Amino acid sequence: MKKFLTLGLMLLLLSGCSGNWGWYVVDPTTSSGWTNLKFMAFGAYYTILISVTSILISVVLGLLIALPGLSEKRGWRMFNRTYVEIVRSVPILVLILWVYYGLPTVSGITLSVFWSGVLALALSDSAFQAEIFRAGIQSIGRGQYEAAQSVSLNYRDTMRYIILPQAIRRILPALGNQLVYMLKMSSLVSVIGLQELTRRANELVVSEYRPLEIYSVLVLQYLFLILIVSAGVRWFERRLKASDT
Repeated sequence: MKKFLTLGLMLLLLSGCSGNWGWYVVDPTTSSGWTNLKFMAFGAYYTILISVTSILISVVLGLLIALPGLSEKRGWRMFNRTYVEIVRSVPILVLILWVYYGLPTVSGITLSVFWSGVLALALSDSAFQAEIFRAGIQSIGRGQYEAAQSVSLNYRDTMRYIILPQAIRRILPALGNQLVYMLKMSSLVSVIGLQELTRRANELVVSEYRPLEIYSVLVLQYLFLILIVSAGVRWFERRLKASDT
């Protein structure tokens, strides 16, 4: 929060350095500036919604993709490796465009702008989530599996009650980083028309012709969201550590 306030103060100070700067377009003390700020702020709804929806889907999908990578059977491991390598090799922007414009042609399935963005972001992130889960599960000592076998737990119950709770605690910082990453990458969905933060900023630039001032506010909006998410993840980590003790 202190970083956010400091950056905001710096921008306000810089606004007086040149008469060519038009900070009036985002000045909350004027009617037009306040209207512009509200127009941009309302885009945060879709930014948060698409980011949270995508990360939830990618976490579930990533876990399902990670489990075959832990199998003793070579075919399952090859499936995991092939999926991860192919999906994370495709740029997110390209995947968004393909899902929105290409998927209807290939499959006849037409998705809305929102769900096209969710699908593309979730697919792209699932490959990284799979590697995070695989590393977290593999970090659990062999003794935990042997202890589960000694009390006759099957594979599903071993994962559910013994392995995954410990693995999630270890990979929580990485999962938090992926949520931050998703918040930033959601800006790419603006290219297909989703009315999130970046799209609204672009539309305002077209009408006001003040890219510096408007995009500066956009930077502050993303910074504010990401600082909140980062603080939330750290708080959750502390709660988990406290519960362990």
